[in-house]
Amino acid sequence: MKNITRHTGIVSDIERLPSSDMGNPRYSFWIDGYRVITGVDSTHGYEIGNYENKRVTVTIGIHYNKLTLNTIDEDKA
Repeated sequence: MKNITRHTGIVSDIERLPSSDMGNPRYSFWIDGYRVITGVDSTHGYEIGNYENKRVTVTIGIHYNKLTLNTIDEDKA
């Protein structure tokens, strides 16, 4: 993954994408004006629903020319 940046915002508009070849879930969502996808076979596919409509800090980067989630942490403040 390259060009990793940090963003803070509210996770919204979560959409299910086709599962990976291994059967793991994938999602796309919006945060801070960016449409981001979860990585293939990443645990983020299982946990992204826990962050819907919550304020989070994410790091996102380019992976195979797609804006992909790298890390996600809920803001407690």
